[in-house]
Amino acid sequence: MSTHAQPTATPNGRKPVTLHSLRAQHARGEKVTMLTAYDATFARLADEAGLDTLLVGDSLGMLLQGHSSTIPVALEEMVYHTRCTARGLQGGAAWLVADLPFGSYQQGVAQAMASATALMQAGAQMVKLEGGGWTAEVVRFLVDRGVPVCAHLGLTPQSVHALGGYRVQGRDAQGAAVLRRHAKELADAGAAMLVLELMPSSVAAAVQTDNPGMITIGIGAGPDTAGQVLVLHDMLGVTRGKLPRFVRNFMDEGGSIEDALRRYVAAVKEGTFPDPVAHAYAAA
Repeated sequence: MSTHAQPTATPNGRKPVTLHSLRAQHARGEKVTMLTAYDATFARLADEAGLDTLLVGDSLGMLLQGHSSTIPVALEEMVYHTRCTARGLQGGAAWLVADLPFGSYQQGVAQAMASATALMQAGAQMVKLEGGGWTAEVVRFLVDRGVPVCAHLGLTPQSVHALGGYRVQGRDAQGAAVLRRHAKELADAGAAMLVLELMPSSVAAAVQTDNPGMITIGIGAGPDTAGQVLVLHDMLGVTRGKLPRFVRNFMDEGGSIEDALRRYVAAVKEGTFPDPVAHAYAAA
């Protein structure tokens, strides 16, 4: 039995985001905003800027640790950064999602449950895993045991070597059909949210149409998903090297980090980001 009532509002006046409120937001057609965060400071800034959801992404392996992919990231490192990010949200409103890193769920449902438990005990409110097909069984197992799950299809960075690099997925009819089938399987298994990365806008739009109750979050998937996510360092313009075309540098527009975060939220909510041409991909 719980002895603590959930706060009705945060110090900045926002009510805490819940899975129920995210579903209601999606149902009324309001875009869902998501951004990666890896520590308390940026979590607090993002929350104050009005982000609906934050993702402790295993992208920290590349951005914070200097690896060339997300594959080397360990569960213990994800737990550490989830704990740090959750502290930044104390008294805040944003919903916190954390990535299950490579090797932390591929061995089956028992391993997945143990890994999800570690992340949720560190402060995550939802866990994210990559891929379709076999993952539906894992999703169903977790959801049945009270773990909210965000799935991830399209370009799945943990499978980058199998995919042949960072390439747009689902451009031909066969690839698009596989993505749509996997999305339906994940929705039926109980995944509440689905990140769609690096795929034609038409495919992402079809996935959302096929699964109207699922909250699709696009990144390089066009404007017709229920929400959008970007990597924090990319949208602040501090990532070095060539960035994907779907990235928009919100710091280029002047002002402070706080202003850039607020502009990102406003652009997603207003539907001005992503641009249907400049930030999107077409089918072959």
